[in-house]
Amino acid sequence: MSYLKTVCERQIIKMSNPNAFLQFTAILYGLIYKGIMEGYKSIVFVCIGTDRFTGDSLGPLVGYKINVAPQKNVYIHGSLENPVHAKNLNKTMEEISREYIKPFIVAIDACLGKMEQVGCISIGEGPVKPGSVLNKDLSPIGNISIMGIVNIGGFMDFLILQNTRLCLVMKMAEFIANGIRCVLWKAEKNPLLCPFFKANS
Repeated sequence: MSYLKTVCERQIIKMSNPNAFLQFTAILYGLIYKGIMEGYKSIVFVCIGTDRFTGDSLGPLVGYKINVAPQKNVYIHGSLENPVHAKNLNKTMEEISREYIKPFIVAIDACLGKMEQVGCISIGEGPVKPGSVLNKDLSPIGNISIMGIVNIGGFMDFLILQNTRLCLVMKMAEFIANGIRCVLWKAEKNPLLCPFFKANS
């Protein structure tokens, strides 16, 4: 769980906007396209969080939803069954560095923000700083990052994590997971990117 900070090259997408899904998939597709064209050899989704707190369960829910028959050279770390959280995050990143050649890492995490941003998705280049809400000193993660703003930050954040509505988190997880599946399907059909999904990583 992170705080949302103003980062260059990020977009805030309001899920209730009629064009939200098209906007999200267009941005994610562009970022993944750029990563593949820059020579990355695999795509690794790191879905951060835990199901022990409603507000921090976004990442594991997304991982659970996208972990069905991923494409070649696409890997998912973090799910409801095997979450990636503060206690095993460094070990997970060491495994990723060891197992995959030049991975393009997509970090997915829940975050807290301003009242008017709750229910929005933040996406862009650059990492997330997981654990910042609970004052955990963890390394930034991700070539790009997707953050779901699940609640308001700034006061008694531990309690906020426990009292975030599951309905909102589920809607955000479904939105993000559907977007990822759509983008990967589209990328695999692109003649320029097709070799990436067929090559040995």
